[in-house]
Amino acid sequence: MKLGLQLGYWSAQPPTNHRELVEAAERSGFDSVFTAEAWGSDAYTPLSWYGSQTQRLQLGTSVLQLSARTPTACAMAAQTLDHLSGGRHIVGLGVSGPQVVEGWYGQSFGKPLARTREYIDIMRQVWAREAPVTNAGPHYPLPLAGEGSTGLGKPLKSIVHPLRSDIPVYLGAEGPKNIALAAEIADGWLPLFFTPRMADEYNGWLDEGFARPGARNTRETFEIAAVAQIVLTEDRDAAYAAIKPFLALYMGGMGSEDTNFHAEVYRRMGYGDVVDEVTALFRSDRKAEAAAIIPDAVVDDSAIVGDESHVREQIKVWEKAGVTTMLVSAGTVQEVERLASLI
Repeated sequence: MKLGLQLGYWSAQPPTNHRELVEAAERSGFDSVFTAEAWGSDAYTPLSWYGSQTQRLQLGTSVLQLSARTPTACAMAAQTLDHLSGGRHIVGLGVSGPQVVEGWYGQSFGKPLARTREYIDIMRQVWAREAPVTNAGPHYPLPLAGEGSTGLGKPLKSIVHPLRSDIPVYLGAEGPKNIALAAEIADGWLPLFFTPRMADEYNGWLDEGFARPGARNTRETFEIAAVAQIVLTEDRDAAYAAIKPFLALYMGGMGSEDTNFHAEVYRRMGYGDVVDEVTALFRSDRKAEAAAIIPDAVVDDSAIVGDESHVREQIKVWEKAGVTTMLVSAGTVQEVERLASLI
């Protein structure tokens, strides 16, 4: 089992101690550090900043939003950071949701799986640098032709020779079809609300992707870097109370009322009734009540809360379920060091 430090995205103001956390993670033996983006801070700028102050940590995004950048722009950023870091970059991608894609980026959300497949293929063409990049579309046609174009577009090859011709790509995926796609075309999977209880279901979806013609990896070479909320505490009740507002937000407040991919994850876990009640309360601006009705068992399904002995045992359970890296968050240097001591 490896540890990754999940820094996430910024709140209203930039964080003040992320540099110290990253430095502590490198000292303590963490394998990687990951950043994210929503509709405020971007993922690449902080990752480059903190990467410049480290020597060993892998630098990952969990996740970049596809609609934030064209595939060639994303490939350019990735190969630039890979050069600057000496080959330490991991590209973590996700499609986000229709509210962000259409409301923030002004693009259509349709056909997310097909768009992902095209997107990654174009990036790999850029990095391989075997020929000028072309794509027949329909989502990212290169060169652009037809109505609205000048007809002067020309297939181009990257000026920069990438340090690595095949930079690792992980997919943030929550639904069965997207998880299978990750196994087929990506090098790793970035689950947000992973539960070892559903390992058999995950394995079935992953195996579907591994079995497809041209699949890049096998189970032995595929990474599962799961977000893991680990709270070392003797007071479980207080920890549950602190986690539940976060779950209520993702379960009941993300996306629209009828299109919330995070809520669907919890429905597949068997918590449909909880999701319905949390959503109704949260969207009625009764957020505290929405958090309060979430059972402790829901927290335990995708988080690890308890003393060191309990946490160590649960880490073994996650590893047995196929997780290769646990992406953990920490608020202090001491928390980073204590988490590192568990593995």
